[in-house]
Amino acid sequence: MSKAREIRVRGQVQGVGFRPFVWQLARGMGLRGEVLNDPEGVLIRVAGDGLDAFEAALKAEAPPLARVDAVESRAVAFAPGESFEIVASEGQGAETRVTPDAATCDACLAELRDQEDRRHGYPFANCTHCGPRFTILKGLPYDRAQTTMAAFPLCEACAAEYADPGDRRFHAQPVACAACGPRLWIEPEAADPIAAAAQRLLEGEVLAVKGLGGFHLACDATNAASVARLRERKHRPTKPLALMGTLPMIRAACAVTEADKALLTDPAAPIVLLDKRGQTLPAAIAPGQSTLGWMLPATPLHHLLMDAVARPLVMTSGNLSGEPMVIGNDEAREKLAPFADAFLMHDREIARRLDDSVERAVPPMVLRRARGRVPGTQPLPEGFEAAPQVVAYGGQMKSAICLLKNGQALLGHHLGELDEALTYEAFLAADRDYAELFDHAPELVACDLHPDFRASQHARSKGLPVVEVQHHHAHLASCLAENLWPLDGGKVAGIVLDGIGLGPDGTAWGGEVLLGDYRGFERKAWLKPAPLIGGDMAAREPWRNALARLDQAGLSDWADELFADRPVAMARMAADKEMNAPLSSSAGRLFDAVAACLGICPDGQSFEGEAAMRLEAMARASSGLRRYSLATGIPTPSVASGPLDTAELFRAIAAGRRSGARIEDLAFAFHLWLVRLFEGAVLGAMAGQSVDHVVLSGGCFQNALLSALMRKALSDYNVMIHRTTPANDGGLALGQALIAAATRL
Repeated sequence: MSKAREIRVRGQVQGVGFRPFVWQLARGMGLRGEVLNDPEGVLIRVAGDGLDAFEAALKAEAPPLARVDAVESRAVAFAPGESFEIVASEGQGAETRVTPDAATCDACLAELRDQEDRRHGYPFANCTHCGPRFTILKGLPYDRAQTTMAAFPLCEACAAEYADPGDRRFHAQPVACAACGPRLWIEPEAADPIAAAAQRLLEGEVLAVKGLGGFHLACDATNAASVARLRERKHRPTKPLALMGTLPMIRAACAVTEADKALLTDPAAPIVLLDKRGQTLPAAIAPGQSTLGWMLPATPLHHLLMDAVARPLVMTSGNLSGEPMVIGNDEAREKLAPFADAFLMHDREIARRLDDSVERAVPPMVLRRARGRVPGTQPLPEGFEAAPQVVAYGGQMKSAICLLKNGQALLGHHLGELDEALTYEAFLAADRDYAELFDHAPELVACDLHPDFRASQHARSKGLPVVEVQHHHAHLASCLAENLWPLDGGKVAGIVLDGIGLGPDGTAWGGEVLLGDYRGFERKAWLKPAPLIGGDMAAREPWRNALARLDQAGLSDWADELFADRPVAMARMAADKEMNAPLSSSAGRLFDAVAACLGICPDGQSFEGEAAMRLEAMARASSGLRRYSLATGIPTPSVASGPLDTAELFRAIAAGRRSGARIEDLAFAFHLWLVRLFEGAVLGAMAGQSVDHVVLSGGCFQNALLSALMRKALSDYNVMIHRTTPANDGGLALGQALIAAATRL
């Protein structure tokens, strides 16, 4: 009997062409045996010479969509047949993972544009290396009968490709062509849907376009009137609009580094935030911002549309304000009719709605984790091998669900704000969906400490043990988990800067220095609390936060000048009497306060984070300390603890405004001041402790300038940041899940 091994491959290895890859590799090396799918991944039984090289190639040469987490092998007594074969799958279950949707590969794109190819111009071409996956999946195991492609029986030609291990469409579940697959049309009807859609876009109309995870609203991005029309119809005055274009189009409008290009061309095809360069597009695309959000075409349909239009397109989510993205044809006709002049539609059902992911290459960050990234999983850190199955439900905003099972964490897709009834329905549907798809039977439930969050209320309704997790502790643990910090790795210092999270003392936190790990934490320093005058209104109207901070700094006279046309006296009365004016250490509201003092949207924000984003854009336009620093000078880092006073900051800003300093330089100086303040605070937290790692988490670290300055200031220490999970509340569930699991380990 010849040398033989049984090789187990774990990871993202089903639905990505891994078995035909193994088949071709083994045959090319003269090996005999078999390969199959089973509940744990891919199983190979192989015999012959050169098995070490074969095993090494399984990871080194894996297909583009594969992610190999482990290759395990053992010698076995195995009598192979005369050749190497792909054999029927064994067992059932969901121990392996489902592949995220993937952008059109080069081979399919070449066929799409080849007039001699039978898929020329076909908007739904795909293969094992690309195409829809999670958005068409209805159940496991992942085969055509369990997807929305079940409604399209294969024609003879497609069936032959599907059955041929040597073809890149071998067992590609969405495989189709014009003879047997989904069809495209436009309403109002036209003979050539793509040509008609392009013509309408070029004439300035707004189109509803059905994509992978839902509908987009599209218009000509070079047409200022068309952009204005879309904004007016959607009641979206200033929030940045996403763009779709080719690489040359993107380079004409933005600086594109090699890292940016790599992220743009990633199979996930996310929206990538890029620095503006030049004024080639209307300012209304992203008013007051220094970046634009671009994505490349993700599907053959989008490629065909871009080829026909030959100019950049706005491609923003098709939904009513605050509601989830529209996915159904009838739903689109009903809800998007006030926005769209025409509908580009198809008859392939979308099994689950997925927004576009939003990311940045440098510094690396994920702002919204969705299409192309979900349901990707990540391994749990050392020490969590025996973790029970856990489900965690995140927070109220940027909601996402996390599952723990068999040493893996699955952080679900961005759902949105649970205050919205339809978003909460989508949250409940996602909870059922993930549990069924991944055969998940949780022993523990984790949620936010806030009792009124809908996610927390849902957690308590499950009838299972519930672990309530403080908001900022969850942020800390989320970053630890992503960086595979061991369960017993010891404590770290964490700078957690965000909007608001309920503290165990009953106050609203948001600008904290913590010392802790998965099992617990101490609050070492925090921004001196200020009243949120008007409660939730303080997050919408930045002048309220500025008034509170200026009054604290003894600058009431300047506040009266700045906000003379606002109800200042009434606001002060509410703060004095503690009427709907809870105290908060929120860093997000500090950004709002500074922005309002600099004249940046003081009266109101049309979307969450607008003031802070405009403030960052202003700061990035500054020449920095070469021209200006705060009037009192940038403070030298000092060991600090407890409440961190902001009075010095606002006195310096007032002095700067009165002396005629540039707004851009004051904005930059604020960022540097905040960094120095928290540098001193984190040094204080680490003093006398055996701690040399610092975590940066919370939504404020989506600010690229703040992140870069903070990492530079702490360069003598080991700094951990978010790269693949959101620093904002979209990552909370991951931290909650790990903290809950740690209670059982």
